[in-house]
Amino acid sequence: MNFNKVKKLLIVLLSLSVFWSCQSKYPGVPEFYNTLLDSAFVKAGENAVELQTALTEVPKEQKEGMAFIISYMPQRDLTTLTAAFLLENSEYAYKAREKYSWCATLPDSVFFNEVLPYANISETRDLWRKDFFERFSKYADDKDNIVDAIFAIARPINKEVKVEYNTKRSKVDLSPTEAMAENMATCTGLSIILTDAFRSVGIPTRLAGTAMWTNYKGNHTWSEVWVDNQWQFIEYYPDTLNKSWFLADAGKADPNNILHWIYATSYKPTGLYYYAAVDGAHVLDSIDTSGFPEEMQARFKRMESRPKKGEPYIWGVNVTQNYIDLYQKSMENSTLKENELMANFVVFADENTSKSESRISCRVDIFEGDEKVDFGYSPRKTDDMNLFLKFRLQKNTKYTAVVTNPGEEINQSFPLITGNNEAEEFKLVLKN
Repeated sequence: MNFNKVKKLLIVLLSLSVFWSCQSKYPGVPEFYNTLLDSAFVKAGENAVELQTALTEVPKEQKEGMAFIISYMPQRDLTTLTAAFLLENSEYAYKAREKYSWCATLPDSVFFNEVLPYANISETRDLWRKDFFERFSKYADDKDNIVDAIFAIARPINKEVKVEYNTKRSKVDLSPTEAMAENMATCTGLSIILTDAFRSVGIPTRLAGTAMWTNYKGNHTWSEVWVDNQWQFIEYYPDTLNKSWFLADAGKADPNNILHWIYATSYKPTGLYYYAAVDGAHVLDSIDTSGFPEEMQARFKRMESRPKKGEPYIWGVNVTQNYIDLYQKSMENSTLKENELMANFVVFADENTSKSESRISCRVDIFEGDEKVDFGYSPRKTDDMNLFLKFRLQKNTKYTAVVTNPGEEINQSFPLITGNNEAEEFKLVLKN
């Protein structure tokens, strides 16, 4: 064999050796995760051995799930979580996937991000998965669809875990074990318990919430569940899906102000912080709170353990428009009283009211005399032309609409008189 042929053969063999070494770097794990896992193990420092043990010892059918969890794990967990913790979490998550039809049919992307994660936000990392699987399987075992399973878990959950709403809890982000020890939690702790209970029986779920309502009356956290390929919300004390006392507040969220957005959590990085969490509050340092009511300014100063730099415990998804749409739809479907009408509002920057580009999102406050009746945020230029800001108003009544947008230095008033129809449209054209 001549030298050139030998040289070519050696090059081919070397190339194949490199190729297969890359393929088998983490046996049973798709090559996509190689770089992510390498980075995670470096960040884990001395704790890398625990993570590597978990990845090595996890059963073959669970390896990609474990790779997902380690690849996107928050820095603070990379350095602390043990192999035993991760292996138990994985074992019982996959037991649920095997046992329940609604989980077995989930795409891996949903299962990995909304069922498999061991935590929600900044709560203490509990070994809750096995306990909750054993607690809540008895409620889900005889259910043949996900909606029945959701309510089979949600309706008795407070009696099962013996945790009720109470503002005397020791901290906002109680873990399940901590809340069950105190027998109390507020909305964040209750929602953590609910999402963990859902995940324990394979129901895809995540936290949702806001850092501050637009009426500055506080914040709130709740849960969302993945049903029929869409996210729907539910609370620890459940009504029906997509129905609760807070929908009117959520529906008045300001899509132009991150403080008032509605956020949902994501284990996998999204590039957006989950601002509604205790841990996510550090990003609010960039917000000028000087115009807030005094009690709201004090609230931001009291926020505990706010890291100033680095990655959050959890990432977020902006779901503000979902809640605005849900609220507006609920308004449309509600029964009007005999003396009421549905008023549709759009604000325009100029006289071209037939063009979407002329619309401008502003806060619209409706006054009857000196009394504020309602408020909301008008559609943006990117919204569907059939989308309106809706108010239930009295027929044959004088109102004033006050339109504001501080960023655009807009503050204008419009006198209105409603008629006798069941629906009216008001196009508010700003004056130059």
